Amino acid sequence: MKQLLPFFVVILFLVLVAVFILALLKYRLKKRIIESGNLDEISLKVLAQLASSEDEALKWGLILLTSGLGLIVLEFVPFSADGSPLPYGLEMVFTASGFLLYHVLIKNRNQPPI
Repeated sequence: MKQLLPFFVVILFLVLVAVFILALLKYRLKKRIIESGNLDEISLKVLAQLASSEDEALKWGLILLTSGLGLIVLEFVPFSADGSPLPYGLEMVFTASGFLLYHVLIKNRNQPPI
């Protein structure tokens, strides 16, 4: 685990930089669209899509919740800590289930009622 800690720190740093850059680029795009003055129907749709952050919050909330559940389950699963791929696979399964749960919720929300 001591060998993996620097790897995780570098990955976390790169993810934080990417999130910051994406937020900055979204802000600049929205600002340029508004300053152009020609707000037709298409540009209003783009602005509405950029402004809707509730889906992003739901996605990351579900992913973090299921990843945390995966870590909790790992505490109770016996495995060899030396070279076992079980913890990585189990954590991937829980994280993927978060993505799938998000996909199902968004798909069901966007479908019109019958």
